[in-house]
Amino acid sequence: MDDWKAYKIPHTVEIDNTSEKTKTFVVEFENKRRALSTREGFKEVKYVGNHSIPEIFWNKVHSYKDYENQVLNKIGIKKEDIALLSTGANMDNLAVAKEEFDEFYVVAFTTAGAKYNAIRLGDEEADYIEKDFKTYKVVDGKLIPKEEIGTVNIILITNANLTDGAMARAIITITEAKTNAFQELNIRSTKHPELLATGTGTDNVIVVKGFGRGVDYTGGHTKMGEMIAKAVKKSVIEALIKQDRIMI
Repeated sequence: MDDWKAYKIPHTVEIDNTSEKTKTFVVEFENKRRALSTREGFKEVKYVGNHSIPEIFWNKVHSYKDYENQVLNKIGIKKEDIALLSTGANMDNLAVAKEEFDEFYVVAFTTAGAKYNAIRLGDEEADYIEKDFKTYKVVDGKLIPKEEIGTVNIILITNANLTDGAMARAIITITEAKTNAFQELNIRSTKHPELLATGTGTDNVIVVKGFGRGVDYTGGHTKMGEMIAKAVKKSVIEALIKQDRIMI
């Protein structure tokens, strides 16, 4: 489709002399595209991707930077060429949804899992604090270094030539659609199951613009916003059902 192709790369990762099989999902572009990642900000990239951290390693990733470098070496891509996310979800549970209108399209690639850290933002206390770009977990008033594993990762690609503002606004539209999906599936907060969850505490998004006609706004009253929201909602629901084995 267009000037890109999507595929999964099977490989191994190693920690503490233990080797595990996993997969990294990659979208490769023929020409570099501008992307906005909630992990890295704006970036000109040849690839975007989503890596699955094996469950056995969830609490063993002592340095995410070193682990990410290992993954990049395994898949043969330089860090400066890719916007990469990571997740505890199985990459075989990736969900894909596409929406089209007129000459435009959007495609959402989503992995999701909400069993362990679903949260309702605005009503719950946080467990983590960041200082000098290091994340710590607050346990009995003490700070313990802790690595985060993203649990709802959404990569959104469009052929529309989005302005920077439209890319940033798309993150609001994506977040609202994700919360819509959580509510429709009646996903509850992990710590407070009496509350409906709005997402998880470690979600991430990548928005990738295209080379088509220009678009300056991606809010809900526009067709672009509608397409983004519908693709995201469909893919989040499918990914949650697959990963968490939700019965509907």
